Amino acid sequence: MALALYRKYRPATFAEVVGQEHVTEPLRTALASGRINHAYLFSGPRGCGKTSSARIMARSLNCVQGPTPDPCGECGPCRALAPEGPGSVDVTELDAASHGGVDDARELRDRAFYAPAESRYRVFIIDEAHMVTPQGFNALLKIVEEPPDHLIFIFATTEPDKVLTTIRSRTHHYPFRLIPPSAMRELLERNVAAEGIAVEQAVYPLVIRAGGGSARDTQSVLDQLLAGAGPDGVTYDRAAALLGVTDVALLDAMVDALATDDSATVYGTVDHLAEAGHDPRRFATDLLDRLRDLILLRAVPDAADRGMVAAPEEQVERMVGQAQRLAPGTLTRYAEILHNGLLEMRGTTSPRLVLELLCSRMLLPEVADDEGATLQRLERLERRVTAGAPSAPSAQESSPQAAPAAQAPAPERVYERPSQRAAPQRQVPESEPQRAAPRETRAETPATPPTAPATPAPTSAEPAEPTEQAAPPAGAEPSQVDAAGLRQYWPQVLAAVRTRSRSTEALLTGATVHSVSGATVVLTHPAEPLVRRLSEKRNVECIAAALGEVVSGEWTVRCVHPSAVQAAENAGNTGNTGNSPGSGPPSAPQQNGRGRQEPPARTFQRPTRQGGDAPSRAVATGEPDIPLPPEPDPDEPDVRTDPGAVMSDAPPGTGPVDAESRAQQLLSEHLGARRLG
Repeated sequence: MALALYRKYRPATFAEVVGQEHVTEPLRTALASGRINHAYLFSGPRGCGKTSSARIMARSLNCVQGPTPDPCGECGPCRALAPEGPGSVDVTELDAASHGGVDDARELRDRAFYAPAESRYRVFIIDEAHMVTPQGFNALLKIVEEPPDHLIFIFATTEPDKVLTTIRSRTHHYPFRLIPPSAMRELLERNVAAEGIAVEQAVYPLVIRAGGGSARDTQSVLDQLLAGAGPDGVTYDRAAALLGVTDVALLDAMVDALATDDSATVYGTVDHLAEAGHDPRRFATDLLDRLRDLILLRAVPDAADRGMVAAPEEQVERMVGQAQRLAPGTLTRYAEILHNGLLEMRGTTSPRLVLELLCSRMLLPEVADDEGATLQRLERLERRVTAGAPSAPSAQESSPQAAPAAQAPAPERVYERPSQRAAPQRQVPESEPQRAAPRETRAETPATPPTAPATPAPTSAEPAEPTEQAAPPAGAEPSQVDAAGLRQYWPQVLAAVRTRSRSTEALLTGATVHSVSGATVVLTHPAEPLVRRLSEKRNVECIAAALGEVVSGEWTVRCVHPSAVQAAENAGNTGNTGNSPGSGPPSAPQQNGRGRQEPPARTFQRPTRQGGDAPSRAVATGEPDIPLPPEPDPDEPDVRTDPGAVMSDAPPGTGPVDAESRAQQLLSEHLGARRLG
């Protein structure tokens, strides 16, 4: 029968004890100086070296060259008290779990007065000392307080608080601790090298985690794996299957799905977990450990180099990427949910259901109103905004021929007002409403023959299907860009607007590209107040500058309400047409009620207020025209400078309108007021 690893490689000196330097160094110093106490108390978790240290202490005390911190290993007491030795008659080791009564204590007390047979000291090692009854401790109290010179007591326990206070106060207490992963790995590697069996590097973290910091438990797990090793040694797959730990691939899939809010992958991982026969409680525990590692990597980037995170190098690289995709608040909330969920799983009859509920809590922060859920929602919004606005490639990056020109400083781009830019001409179909040209150029404008009706542009409610050339390359001319292509580049435009004005970017939330004609871009927005704000000069110029940066060129931007677009399309469908440019001589001037000459009548449809207070002039396009007011006539009286002039909505020549009617009309249009009675 093979000897167990924890017995085969039990330490024989204090120098071989792993991870307990805070205990072994003071004991070595006391042995070297000869300051020996009559009673010691070794406490700490199971399997961390308490009993082994007690045997080493007895060996160091009874060595021929002792008391010494380094026993010779050659004399009779050293060979008798070696890890595989037969034992010594002067060293008595008792298990208090079966010998903790008052009768056992009395028998021990009677034997304590006999002098050692062949050694320097008579040593009593009482293991599991917390199992001694109060009556037994009381029977030992006098002998522990005033023992003979040749007698030394060593108590070992995992629960020092249960040791009688009067006994504990008469001992030197040395608390043992769990062994850290780095020291434990060195111990395992030495054992594996001595056994001569190949073990994959990824197996060590599994064994260390399964051992829980106990040297005895960890070596027992390794002994089990070595016993079942195949021709290739101990592989990761076999170790994971045997130990019942969660596969790293499942943990990676779950974390990646949580980072992207992919609920299908999250619940699919839980289903795969159940189909593979894994314990949901163990999976939740391993996932909590992974989140702990991610929190440390997020807070301390070099946590792996410092030994705070124990994982293979390639796994650490994946975990660093996962930690960057998950914000600190989100990671903390996930860890809290799993921690509380593990408490709920203790008495449940359906741990899988509890695990799925925990996943739903992590994926749906909207259902909770605590601070963690609110912080997760804010971090999710920040992540979506950042991911939805990638930087646009520059013209120099997209065109190799433009690389030499990139070295010279770019000239400052001047953006013209929409009213200062020459509007491109178009051919107006017969079924589309036409507007009269300005009076200054009407006489010289030749008549335009009717052409085939143009295909109307899609509205915001019916987006156009993207074509093969929908996404325009950087540096394209405005005439080469259509509405579909500009819609695909709209996130880059928003990013460029953000660098200039965050308020303008906020106003553009909900705006869509309706149509593009030449250098004119028509935007639609469902909110009338935001339409008016977007039509302001500074916002229009900011959007035009952003368009010039992303797609290059000089642009004119207009923002209208969808109802104005619908009204224009309805008017075009009913065949409502006006006087086309050059269709006839201008009408003769008419006399108004005050003896002034009225300018020739201009036929146009009055725009609604949804388009803004001062929308830009409409440019002739191949799409249904959106009616806008004409340019002011310098010959007409201005109500702001001429008090005698009266504004009228009636066609010229129909007579003046009194101030009261005009006031009622303004109140009705701007404020929606209606007259009562």
